[in-house]
Amino acid sequence: MPVSTAIQSGRIPGGVLGVITKQGERAILSEGMAQSEPSSRRMMDDTWFDLASLTKVIFTTPKILSLALDGRIDLDAPLTTILPDLRQYSTDAWERKVTFRECLGHQTPFPAVEPIYTYGRDPDLLRSFILQREWRHGPSVYSDINFILLGFALERLLGCNIRKIELPEGFAFSAPSDKSAATENCTWRHKMMCGEVHDDNCYALDGAGHAGLFGTANSVLNFATDLLNNSGSPLVTLMRTPLSKTRAHGFEIRYAGWSGGGACSSSTIGHTGFTGTGLWLDFDSGISWTLLTNRIHPTRHFDSGIVQLRQAVGEIVAGS
Repeated sequence: MPVSTAIQSGRIPGGVLGVITKQGERAILSEGMAQSEPSSRRMMDDTWFDLASLTKVIFTTPKILSLALDGRIDLDAPLTTILPDLRQYSTDAWERKVTFRECLGHQTPFPAVEPIYTYGRDPDLLRSFILQREWRHGPSVYSDINFILLGFALERLLGCNIRKIELPEGFAFSAPSDKSAATENCTWRHKMMCGEVHDDNCYALDGAGHAGLFGTANSVLNFATDLLNNSGSPLVTLMRTPLSKTRAHGFEIRYAGWSGGGACSSSTIGHTGFTGTGLWLDFDSGISWTLLTNRIHPTRHFDSGIVQLRQAVGEIVAGS
């Protein structure tokens, strides 16, 4: 199995693979170490993971789309309908024209990532900084900024910090350290991150729409089961509706060379997370799988081979 090979070769400390079928069968396999430094713990079937960018599709996307279906958000309206103070000192700024749908599909000129955490530690001040900054205008790329802004919109509409918004059962914004897969030995927080969000910007903002969610393989598979069982609902239909050759609303769609491998059907959607996580759903076969690893433990500065590992797992799962 590719996961075993990756662990034995030292590319990842450990991982959990979970699969569900249209017959309702479920299998979860854990292997390797949940933590190797400074102490050691085995990976378990119920180990909690920092899901990183899976937050975008498990939490933020469903919340935004549900509000749109309820008539509280117009997906084709600019963000300023909810965030009127976005670039408020420059009324003709391009940022004020960006729509909710464009953010969901990563079709905006925002940069891929920005070290927002280096501008301060006050979450409210950082929110103001993000809203008022004159952002670099570039080609459309996958950008955390899109979902940070969508998270701000959720906070405004629901009247609370994002960490206080209700989550699907089995998910949280932190997890017990003794039951979590460790991530990175953070150079600026001066500790091994475990049960506490790894993403620097999410940590500095005290919660954000692009990262921060924790869950287990079972909780991710429960989420996937709900989507598969409600494939014709307006919410899931939107999640599957393409906005480009590679993306739908929040999710990626199958394309040549993507993370889910080539054996899945064209009706497959998926997403990955920086910490080494991923989720894929094939609506034709009724199969879904999640691969959760701690590939950045104890450091991100190492070639873990996660791209090839995800594809190899997808080939086996979808191909079977």
